[in-house]
Amino acid sequence: MKKLIMFLLPVLLLASCAKNLEEYNIDQKNPQAVSASSLFSNALKAFSDNQATPSVNINNFRFWTQQWAATTYQDEPRYDITSRNIPLNYWTPFYREVLQDLNEAKKLTEADALLTPEVKANRIAQIEIMSVYTWSVLVNTWGDIPYSEALDININKPKYDSAAEIYADLFTRLDAALAQLTPANATFGSADLIYGGDATAWVKFGHSLKMKLAITVADADDATARAAIQASFDKGFTSNADNAIFEYQGSTPNNNPISNNTNPILTSRQDYVAGKTIIDKMNAKNDPRRPFYFTTVGGAYLGGAQGVNNSFADLSKPADRITETDFPAVLLDYAEVEFILAEAAERWSIGGSAATHYNNAITASITSWGGSAASAATYLERPDVAYATAAGTYKQKIGEQKYIALYNRGYDAWTEWRRLDYPTLQPANEARSGIPLRITYVTSEYTLNRSNVDAAAAALGGDDVEKKLFWDKF
Repeated sequence: MKKLIMFLLPVLLLASCAKNLEEYNIDQKNPQAVSASSLFSNALKAFSDNQATPSVNINNFRFWTQQWAATTYQDEPRYDITSRNIPLNYWTPFYREVLQDLNEAKKLTEADALLTPEVKANRIAQIEIMSVYTWSVLVNTWGDIPYSEALDININKPKYDSAAEIYADLFTRLDAALAQLTPANATFGSADLIYGGDATAWVKFGHSLKMKLAITVADADDATARAAIQASFDKGFTSNADNAIFEYQGSTPNNNPISNNTNPILTSRQDYVAGKTIIDKMNAKNDPRRPFYFTTVGGAYLGGAQGVNNSFADLSKPADRITETDFPAVLLDYAEVEFILAEAAERWSIGGSAATHYNNAITASITSWGGSAASAATYLERPDVAYATAAGTYKQKIGEQKYIALYNRGYDAWTEWRRLDYPTLQPANEARSGIPLRITYVTSEYTLNRSNVDAAAAALGGDDVEKKLFWDKF
């Protein structure tokens, strides 16, 4: 009897766990359907990871802008982007992990009958804002790209749309998203890994992004840029509390990707030191951000040159805080917005005094890194920093300081250097080319989508890293 009970007990337990035999075929640990919220979260992380990583296989913008220098391997600092297939490695996450996930999240949100129209509208607006940001990065990196047909699974050879036309559509999409985003209603909640579901913050983020896109095309399309900034200049970020920050966790796989390449807990490699160009500029001005940006060697800040074998032991490194596993990534911040407003004041007399916005930008940068308002004020009193007396045109004044403020944001520093032409940077030692102005198209596109990529390359005058994009006029 005892044996019978022991035999029947597992049967009864199994019977109680499944209502029919089909349930035995359900993998409880690998769900068949993914929620829109999960897809949105994953897209945010993938976007942040791709921009934040210093991996030489993916993201070399810190080398190109001379924020960092390499110790041993000099191919990438000398602008070799083919040996490691960098175009493919940077292109793929944006299309596959970010845009595809956002696109699917939008479809699922639109089809969700349980969401109220107001919540649905807010979620779609968030998806659109991040989609616009991602597309802008792709355009600013390559120029003409697959856009209108890119996410259609039924089209295996998508056409390349004009970069200028894509930008025009991005403004339209962003305006539509901002028009339907209402702070009184819920969003993605905790799945929003930037603002935790704060719709008001997304409104500010959207307007700040609009100004970022507008100032990028200002030299190519003055009227569009002016109108966009006129519409948004008083609706974007107003303090560091508004910054778009992606918070990483202390443990893998959700750690800061910089730590994978620099933190002794996770790697034994010693590949990166601080760049001589940025350190020399900051040393010359006794910049108060230096201890937050770099380590010291014998009490001094010393940077490495580009394209030479630098000594890891003898040069400054990225500050210890930057290499910690939980160091956050900045997607867009108040300092950048204030620099945009300083430029808008100079170009179009929008939004008040250029000097005031310039001062606000530098103060915001210093305090966001941990410096004091007093140290920022002292810095701004220097004749070589003060807006009235610093050298050059407004583009040089803003360009030099924006470059410093965009430290550790290599891609954004690269874009602003291309646009403003400041600071003056010299190519790396034994460089393969001038400092890249774009990345060449993905090799697999020449195999799988030849006619379309050939047309895009022809429109540029050749698929070359030194070809300027449509907005890079000077």
